[in-house]
This record gives sequence, structure tokens and C-alpha cells, in this order.
Amino acid sequence: MAFIRVFVNSIELFVDKDLSILETCRYAGLHVPRFCYHELLSSAGNCRMCLVEIENAIKPVAACVTPIMEDQQIFLDTPLVLKARENILETILLNHPLDCPICDQAGECDLQDQAKSFGTELSRFFMPKRSVEDKQISPLISTIMTRCIHCTRCIRFSSEILGSESLGLLNRGTLTEIGTYSSKSLISELSGNIVDLCPVGALTSKSYSFKSRPWELKSVESIDLTDSLGSHIIINFKELSVFRIIPKLNNVINGVLISDPARYFFDSLNSQRLFSVYAKKSIQSNTCMVPVEKMLFQNLNLFTNSLILIDDTLDLESINGLKFISYLQSGSVKVRSLTFNSFNFFQSRFKQSNLRLLQSKIIFFFSCNLKLESAILNNKVRMKFVNDDVSIYKLGGNSVSNFESTCINLSLKFLVSFLEGKHKSLVLLKSQIFDKPLFFFGESLFNRGVNKANLENFISKIIPSSFCLSIAKSCNSVGLEFSGISCLTQKDLNDAQTIVAINLKETLQSFKLLKKSCKSILWCNTHGPQQLATVATGLIPLLPYMYDNLIYINLENRAQIANKVFMAPKMSKSRYAYSLPFELKKKLGLELYSFKFLNIYKQMILDDDLFNISSRFIFEGTNEIQKISLLPLKFYIEDIFTFSKLTHYSKNLSNYSLKVRSDLWNF
Repeated sequence: MAFIRVFVNSIELFVDKDLSILETCRYAGLHVPRFCYHELLSSAGNCRMCLVEIENAIKPVAACVTPIMEDQQIFLDTPLVLKARENILETILLNHPLDCPICDQAGECDLQDQAKSFGTELSRFFMPKRSVEDKQISPLISTIMTRCIHCTRCIRFSSEILGSESLGLLNRGTLTEIGTYSSKSLISELSGNIVDLCPVGALTSKSYSFKSRPWELKSVESIDLTDSLGSHIIINFKELSVFRIIPKLNNVINGVLISDPARYFFDSLNSQRLFSVYAKKSIQSNTCMVPVEKMLFQNLNLFTNSLILIDDTLDLESINGLKFISYLQSGSVKVRSLTFNSFNFFQSRFKQSNLRLLQSKIIFFFSCNLKLESAILNNKVRMKFVNDDVSIYKLGGNSVSNFESTCINLSLKFLVSFLEGKHKSLVLLKSQIFDKPLFFFGESLFNRGVNKANLENFISKIIPSSFCLSIAKSCNSVGLEFSGISCLTQKDLNDAQTIVAINLKETLQSFKLLKKSCKSILWCNTHGPQQLATVATGLIPLLPYMYDNLIYINLENRAQIANKVFMAPKMSKSRYAYSLPFELKKKLGLELYSFKFLNIYKQMILDDDLFNISSRFIFEGTNEIQKISLLPLKFYIEDIFTFSKLTHYSKNLSNYSLKVRSDLWNF
């Protein structure tokens, strides 16, 4: 990288020669006002708010589109620059409505801030302001186009990021306006980010319109649980209600973007929620669910042939707690998952997909629709396709995407011959397949019974430089796989007398499964079921994830915390209000939540060693025997002394179904 010397306000700087003046000032910590420039988009130079003065130049220049030169003298706050900014702001405000008191952008508006800092108190314009008809560009975005200042951020975002040419500039001169060329909505999984890009109140969120002001809201940093990537978000709430969700900058995972499901999912917190315990009763020969005051556990024997069904949306600590209960009640309480588990043992701390995207020249999608399963990751692949020479192949059903790809038919026989180089289609790829290929595997591929670990090992043996990434749809699919929870079998279902479903999704598969079982069924969830209520014995409410600090593992094996937003109700001292673990904790006479991962999470993250328990795990109030029984989670142990100690304790555990096998550990 070649560096050159420039002077900004007489400050000597050495920067990359390919930078613009505005980027140079930004890296040096010097603020230059702007409206049209954004780090995510290309430079347009529309607003001219970033005018700066250059020595020996005849007039001010736009900093966002002017490259730097050797020994260039740049001035940001001379009288000429300040007067130019004042005139620019006066021109922008000629037709801008004075409706700040009713604008949703008020309080975080760039135009407000810069008009206060650089604008004038008077206006020389006395003609009537023009008005522009509002456009219907999206069902999620509200438009007031009279406020638009024509920065064209939304147009460049639609074209460069979304890959859609829907938005554009219409007419010329004073009649210029932004809209769609045809009466068609802007449909994309990332369309809600236009609201964050707009520097004024022309584009606002419909779900947030006229609800609250920014200074009235409290903020908590958390993660997105609508997919397996775990994008970083900021939750804005007031009292016990979430008003909006905005992205949090994280250059490694999601940048400044989040998907639309992550932005708008919070309305589900108030829809079909369970707030009390329901039991099935017969009233006048009709069976219905009625609210009850006492717990449903009194008439159920939970320690005799009971089956606990969990889903891959449950947090890591809760999965470990339920596994601990099954070890204490060996043979009587079973914990099973409806998700197919291939028990893949991790070989590395993180799977650095960002780094491999930069290095790969060829990408394969195996039975994966990345646009729907992970919109942020799909955007990274699109940026790779736009900015670099990369070949993309889709094996399986073809899907609509915003980048060019070649679709190839998929069968298991074809897949094996293709990877081994025995198929004729390999001639099209030439030697690219051996140049650090990147493989994306969809969840539907493994739901057909393909073992994830075997497939990745098979590919790595054939192509050692390959990189495999499994795209799961749920937020903790990797955590469930890491915990070693077995998949449900027909024998487990036949032996169980009581079935407890915790955090399951109400799908056709779960409905048929529970309806066929004809057992006592407890549905423990945050939301009440519709069809399953007809077969369930009782409904028990759980608190949403926003009521506790929880750990989830994303598809890159990154352990992330979803921070607490609300305080739990006074009636419950844990996350599970009226739930099975809360009741089992009292019956077993032990503190289920005494071994919290969060107590040691910070130290493990700093040491970059989440999966090592040789010296990290400290379980409060437990003896050595109980410590060993807490090992349903499969960790890598580095020292042989710890392994021999575990083997010694496992021989003395007659009441616990724990076996220590040497092939499970990596030295």
C-alpha cells in the first residue's frame, strides 16, 4: 500500500493514495458534514454539503469525490467553506416542509443537526414551497416525499446492495423527484435498511410511525434470533414494549445491515402470547382449555418415563440444564430433539466466513436458498460477485437470487461423483475447484439424513483447501448439535407416559407427532398453539428471550449473548415462569441455575477458548460427582490429567449413565 503526505488544517497526515478527501478526514477523526455520502455506497457528490477549500484552487470542491494528492493543503473551516455550507443548506431548505414537530426523524435527523451547526437563521426565499406526491414503494416503509432532499442514497442502495433497479430519479430541475419507474413495490429481505440510510424523514418505518420519540426510548444491545447468523442489533423499548429494532455496527458479522425479519419480528411478542396456565377440562360434554391457578405438575409423575422435546431455538444454558436433569434421572427422563443432529465436533474456534469469501474464486450452494435463509450472508456473497471475479454454482433446486449463478441438478450419486472429479460437468470448472472453494450447505440437505460431519470430512479429504459452512435456519442449531442431544425415535415416543414440549414450533410435523402419541402432553412455550391445543393436556407459559441473558452459538461457532431487555415478572425468579425446569428444580432440591455459563463466559471469550473445561468451569455448590454429571456437553480437554480424572470418576458413578470414551476427546 502506497502512502502519500497531505495536510488537513495544517495537520500532517500519511494516508493511502486511493482515498478521497472526505475519507482521509474521517480516518483522521475530523468531521466533514455530508448528506449523500455513505460508507456502504458509492460516492455521488449530489448534496455538495462536504465542500472544502484546497490551496491554490479557484473554488471549493466536494470532498467525497475529490481524490487526495501529494502535499495537498486542505482546509475545512475557512470563511469561504462556512459561507458555502450556509448557502447549500439554504438551498436544500427552500422546499423542505417545516414539520419537524410531527416528523418521526426528529431528534436523530442529519438535516436538523447540520442546519443548527452550519445554517443561517433567515431565508431569502418567499415563494410557495413545492409538494410531491407520496409513493408506495414498500409495505414496510412510509414515504413523505416532500421532505426528500435528493441525496439518492436510497437509489444507490437499491441498485448496488439489493440488485434492484426499482428506484430512480424522475423528471429534471425543480420537478425532480424519487420514485419507482413502474407501479411495483421494492421487495427485498433487506429493504428496511433504507429507513436507516435516509438522512431526513422522507422514508420512515410504518411500524414506528407516530409511536414515540428517540429521546423517550431506552436501548439495549442484543443479537438477532431470526436466523443462525446472529446479527448485532439495538433494541429500543419503553416500559414493557419494544418500539423498534435498529442495526448495531459489527464489521465482522453484519456490518450496518440487518434483515427485515430481524427488524420487524418484535410485533410477535404481543400476538397469541401465553400469560397463564391452561388445562384441558370437560364442560357440558365439550372439551376445552380453561385457565387454572395451580400447577399442572401435581397430577403428573414427571420422573417415570417422561419425554422432554426441545427445539433448536432454545438457548445453550437451558439445553445444558435439561440434559443435567436427564442425567440425574437416568432412564426415567429423556431429552430429545426434533431436529436431525449429526454430532459434528468442532475443529476450530470460529469459521471465518468473511476471510474465506475474500479468498475464494468459486462458490457452491448445495440445496441452499441463501437469500431466504440468511439475507446478510447472501449480501456478502453478492458484494463478492460484484467486486471480484467469482463463479457461483447451485446444486439442487434453482432459486431466485440477486447475482448470476449456474444451476446444476443434485442427487447423492451425482454429488459424490462431482466432488471426486468423475463427472463430465467438472470440465467446465477447470482448475477453479481446487482454488480454495467455498461450500454452503442448506438445512434441507441434512434433513434428508445426510451426515454433516461425514460430508465435510469427505470434501476436506478431496479438496484440502475447501471451506464448508452449514446454513441453519434457527438461532441455536449449532448449540443444539454441540450439546449432543439425540434425535427423537419411535421407541422414545412409545415408552413415554408424559411428553413435555419446550419451545417447539407449531409445525405440521410436531402436530402429527403429538397427536399420534395419545399421551399427557404439556406445551411449554411463549405463544399459545392453535391446532396443538386440541391434543395438549396443558399449556404453560414461558418468558421470551428478552427477559434473561442467554447464550447462542451462530453458524460460525461464535458464542454470543442476547442481553436482557426487560425485568422478569415478580412471580417468577427465573426465565421459566411456571415452566418444567422451574418445577423440577424444586422437586429435585437443587439450584438448576447455579451453574450459569454467564459466570465464566467473559473469561472464556477473552481466552478464545469457549470449549475447554479443564480449568474454566466452576460449578457453585456442587461436589466432584455432580461436576462430572454435568458433562452431557461435549468439550475438548487439552490435558491428559483431566481425562484420567474423568475416567476415575466415571467408574464410581453407578447411578449416572455417564461414559467417558477416548474417541470423544481431542488432545
